[in-house]
Amino acid sequence: MNPGGSVKDRAALGILNDAIKNKKLKKNGIIVEGTAGNTGISLTQLGNSIGCKTIIVMPETQSKEKKQLLEILGAELILVPAVPYKNPNNYVKYSKKLSEDLSIKEKNKTVLWANQFDNSSNLNAHFNSTGPEIWEQTCGKVDGFICAIGSGGTIAGVAKYLKKKNPKIQIGLSDPYGSALYNYFKINEMKSEGNSITEGIGQGRITKNLENFKPDHCFRIADEPAITELQNLLKYEGLYLGGSSAINLLGAVELAKQMGKGHTICTILCDSGQRYESKIWNKEFLKKNKLPIPEWLI
Repeated sequence: MNPGGSVKDRAALGILNDAIKNKKLKKNGIIVEGTAGNTGISLTQLGNSIGCKTIIVMPETQSKEKKQLLEILGAELILVPAVPYKNPNNYVKYSKKLSEDLSIKEKNKTVLWANQFDNSSNLNAHFNSTGPEIWEQTCGKVDGFICAIGSGGTIAGVAKYLKKKNPKIQIGLSDPYGSALYNYFKINEMKSEGNSITEGIGQGRITKNLENFKPDHCFRIADEPAITELQNLLKYEGLYLGGSSAINLLGAVELAKQMGKGHTICTILCDSGQRYESKIWNKEFLKKNKLPIPEWLI
C-alpha cells in the first residue's frame, strides 16, 4: 500500500507538488478539499509533512473509520449531508466556497482548494506514475486495464499513458450501481440506476479528468457479488480490502471474459478493509442491507 493507505496518495502528491511549484501553496498554508475520505487522508499526511493545515469536507454518510483517522491525523473535519452535486451544499461545492472564504479571511496565508475532480494534476500524477509502473512491471505485456471512477484521475491518467505506449490496449470501466457513467458511455445518457454501499466511487457527471476519456468496455457491478468477492479474497488469498477493490476485480474478470484467454489484465486494489470495518465488514450492517455475511461472522 501507499503510505496513506490508498491509491489516492498519488493524486494528492501530484496536486500538492504542482501547487507548490506554481506558488499556490506555501509553508503554513491551508489545504481544503471535498472528499469521500481517502484523498483527504493523503492530503492531510502530506500537508503535515510540509507544515500546512488541512480542512476536509466529507459527506456524513462515510465510514466512521475514515472520519476517526482524519481527526487522528490532525485534519479539521467538516461533515455535511450527502446531497447531489447540483445542490450548493454538496461536499465538493461546499469545500470550494470554504476555500474562497478562507482566501479572503487568511490574507497572509496561501489557501489551496485541491479540487481533485477537476484538477489535471490528478490525472497527470497517474500518467506519470501509475501508468509507467503498470507498463514496466508487466514488461509491456499488459493487454487491458480496468477500474471504477470517482474523480476519474486514475483511469484517465493510466489510460492516457497505456494507449500512448500501445493503442491496442483495452480500457474498461467497472461501474457500481448508483453511478451514471455506465449509461453515459453505453447509451449517451447520464442516468443512474439502483444504488451501492461502496464508498469513493461512482459519478454522476463528467469531471475535467474525464473530458478526453472514453472506455473501450463498460461493466456494471452489483453489491452482492462484490461483497462475496471481498469475503473470498480474505478467506482464500489473505487480502483484506475495501469495497471499491472488489468492484475493480469483478470488472477485471468481466474484461478478461470479453477479451478471451491469454491476455494480461490489470486493475487497482484501492484500499484496506480496515477503513470499512463498521460497514462492509460488520455483520449487522450486512444483515441490514441484505448482503452476504461471511461464515466466520455468523
